[in-house]
Amino acid sequence: MDSVNSTTPINTAQLNGSQADLVAEVEALGQRLNLVRERIGEVIFGQTEVVEQALITLLSGGHALLIGVPGLAKTRLVETLGTILGLDDKRIQCTPDLMPADILGSEVLEESETGRRSFRFIPGPVFSQLLMADEINRASPRTQSALLQAMQEGRVSIAGQYHPLPRPFHVLATQNPLEQEGTYPLPEAQLDRFLLQIDVDYPDLDSERRMLIATTGVTEQPPRPAMTAAELLTAQRLVRRIPVGESVVDAILRLVRTGRPDAAAEGPRRYVAWGPGPRASQALMLACRARALLDGRYAPSVDDVVALAPPVLRHRMAVSFAGRAEGVTIVNVIEQMALPLR
Repeated sequence: MDSVNSTTPINTAQLNGSQADLVAEVEALGQRLNLVRERIGEVIFGQTEVVEQALITLLSGGHALLIGVPGLAKTRLVETLGTILGLDDKRIQCTPDLMPADILGSEVLEESETGRRSFRFIPGPVFSQLLMADEINRASPRTQSALLQAMQEGRVSIAGQYHPLPRPFHVLATQNPLEQEGTYPLPEAQLDRFLLQIDVDYPDLDSERRMLIATTGVTEQPPRPAMTAAELLTAQRLVRRIPVGESVVDAILRLVRTGRPDAAAEGPRRYVAWGPGPRASQALMLACRARALLDGRYAPSVDDVVALAPPVLRHRMAVSFAGRAEGVTIVNVIEQMALPLR
């Protein structure tokens, strides 16, 4: 399969049994994902790239950080994804007084009719399949750490007892990039837990016109289911079976390793204060596979690496003070890193 050109039709008669089965599964899932995108398009207008990156995150089994000004349908996107993908979705509004128990759950002491006392665990909203953490940078560092630990381990510990989270389990957290008063920025080590950072921009004119007409009438189109949680789990397993050619593996490694501090580098790269670690390579590999699957292709290409470099890397790198003084941004650095791959 590594030698198969992902942009040309495949003659399944020339493949062995396992390869033919994989091709058939990719084709079937590609049709289902087309239906998913069509159903999302009935509710979310425009934002094609945002929707694609959100689906890539879910297909990869990861979590995403959505950054954008208020009113760009971030909350609606999460609710829509939950309904269309058949996931149990919940939402928490992060505030400075939000405690870890408000997210994870807690034990309460109960007394039976016979007078016997015992503790009962009451699960928090983290026990869902799709959790939206709205304005995560407004929660205290202690609460942020509790949520991000649950994201990483897939379980929570209450009073010394472990409670596994549902599967699949995904967190789509949002940040407001404008107002910083009363916020607690996520530390670099915690930002690394997110597979992608999805920047949500304003919709284009035509999309905003369609949204204006569709959402201010007497009735509004509700999201319609197109998949189930079990089918999403199957799709996530299929993503990990997608073959990756040596040229793509080399491109991923070259890109990620180029993003690490190098005093001898030229251009914006010399201002990198800290760069992506091996988890970035893993995230980029999974995301490239998921993007190929989403497009109905049988293997990722170097173009996928270039396209996904910004959302995978921009929250895993930082520019030095000297670089910021020169007006250098992470976008400039990533553009320079990706140039040799274009």
